[in-house]
Amino acid sequence: MEFLNRYVLEIYHLLLEMSPYLLLGFLITGIMKYSIRPARMKHYLGGANFRSVFYAALLGVPMPLCSCGVIPTGVGLYRNGASKGATQSFLISTPQTGVDSIMITYSLLGLPFAVIRPIAAFLTGIAGGLLSNRLEGEKSHQYTNGGNEEAMPRGWKKLAAIFKYAFVDFMSDIAKWLLIGILIAGLISVLLPDDFFLQYLSNPYLSMLVMLLVAAPLYVCATSSVPIAAALIMKGLSPGAALVFLMAGPATNAATIAVIGNTLGKKSLLIYMSTIIAGSFVAGTIINEWFPASWFGGIIMHETHQHLLPDWLTFSSALILSLLIVYVLLMKLLRKFRGGNTAETSCSIPEVSKKNEFLIHIEGMTCQHCAMSIKKGLSSLDGVSEVVVNLESNSARVRGHIDTAQIEATIKQLGYTVKGIE
Repeated sequence: MEFLNRYVLEIYHLLLEMSPYLLLGFLITGIMKYSIRPARMKHYLGGANFRSVFYAALLGVPMPLCSCGVIPTGVGLYRNGASKGATQSFLISTPQTGVDSIMITYSLLGLPFAVIRPIAAFLTGIAGGLLSNRLEGEKSHQYTNGGNEEAMPRGWKKLAAIFKYAFVDFMSDIAKWLLIGILIAGLISVLLPDDFFLQYLSNPYLSMLVMLLVAAPLYVCATSSVPIAAALIMKGLSPGAALVFLMAGPATNAATIAVIGNTLGKKSLLIYMSTIIAGSFVAGTIINEWFPASWFGGIIMHETHQHLLPDWLTFSSALILSLLIVYVLLMKLLRKFRGGNTAETSCSIPEVSKKNEFLIHIEGMTCQHCAMSIKKGLSSLDGVSEVVVNLESNSARVRGHIDTAQIEATIKQLGYTVKGIE
């Protein structure tokens, strides 16, 4: 019973600390979604030059996408004319951080980490992009582009769309992983002794290697990795090793590795992994060797910044965040039991024909970004009259006069696998 009480108390303090900053990050995410036009982004990312790589990293750092969402977005940019170097830069910099994770990094790890983390993501993105340009050059690639860019809502509709995307759609994508990160952080705080890493992994370089081996195969988003890193630092993990975890964890996992290798090629995958590994080690070493230990030594999750905010704000924010997590997870569960009908993402185009209808079973869809990417890709094909993507059942229904080989090729180009077509 004492263990359970301590565990609940740790989670409660963690929620108090992170909730105000996380909700603010979500709101900024919604504003970004409906303020930046994709066509304008793609305009600056063509060509194997420094400018395209720089803009791609600059775009990727604040964008709140973890690896499940960044893959279809990055592949979409590549399909629409972005160079391999710019695509690499975007794929490397984006999952490591984002406005939401920067906010939670500040709340749990302090200002130095909140500044260093996006800088490290930015520099590694540029390094990977320039290396890709150097080794692969500018290779032409042409894909279909239906030009189906969403019209930006205006007035009150825009405000409603911002809040819906921030606190429903985006929250739905990361709620499960955020909850897992909080629960793991609480377990670490309760189970591990305070001097665990000082006793067993006192060598900073060995601890960085261990963190890399642990982080690489895991699926952990930039936001959910922060409470875990904070708990590890509290138990004696060096700040450099924690940064390795924060960089490599969100940017690498088995699915990401498979999609990059399949879409951009093995050489691009080698550049991607090499940049993440080398960049995280260099950044971790710089933190350990060059920065004062006092900047990172006093991190205590439930004492760091809470005094800066009034009690009513931290408590109400924690309550709102908890209710949002419970709500989106319950909605997902209800959709699953009801057959997933309410999870369909549809896109109707001026009707051509509805004589042919295909049900495609797809492997690799994990979030709304994936569903939207597949919807737009299939909608751009000639002869397609309607596309309905069901995230819960991992399927898409396509109507129109279309060859199944085109459907399969398009889905493969987007980075997903067709398991069957009915």
